[in-house]
Amino acid sequence: MKTPLAIVLGALPLAACISFGAKPPPSLLTLSSSSPVPVGQVQSAANAPGLLIEVPAVPASLATARVPVQASATSLAYVKDAQWAEPPARLFARLMADMVTARTGRVVLSTAQAIGTPAGQLTGELRTFGIDATTREAVVTFDGSLLRRSDAAIEKRRFEARVPVGEIDAPSVGPALNTAANQVAVEVADWIGR
Repeated sequence: MKTPLAIVLGALPLAACISFGAKPPPSLLTLSSSSPVPVGQVQSAANAPGLLIEVPAVPASLATARVPVQASATSLAYVKDAQWAEPPARLFARLMADMVTARTGRVVLSTAQAIGTPAGQLTGELRTFGIDATTREAVVTFDGSLLRRSDAAIEKRRFEARVPVGEIDAPSVGPALNTAANQVAVEVADWIGR
């Protein structure tokens, strides 16, 4: 009869050959704000209006960590070895929060942080967040819905930025999408205003 240790040791060479998922890419993509919030900056909703920024809705093509490429009007592919560190909608919401805080001075809250009624609420849909192969551009399209508590009317606006991309590969698409996302976030922050 084999001992439990002998069974475990016998299975180790086999375990090294088994893979339960795809090989991860060499690095993961993320977004960084061109206007980061200063470290140590204290904000108070008593001194500045609050704003709730929700993670935007996305179509199925963006509900993945992969970077979509619109190859034609009716076909979609993904950039080889390009993968986001977390869902792009969350990355974009965090980028917008940093940009709105830096440019407007508003206290930006997440859904979990919002207690009572904030001074405003930004929701929307991230409709495009990928590469257009026909124009060789990184494209970010965001349909924003803004509720300003002062008048209780919802405003809607579409934002889009296009940034040229030299090659459609993992090292090139990340910086181009980051630039496009920052351009959209600046426009959203200016729309929200002070």
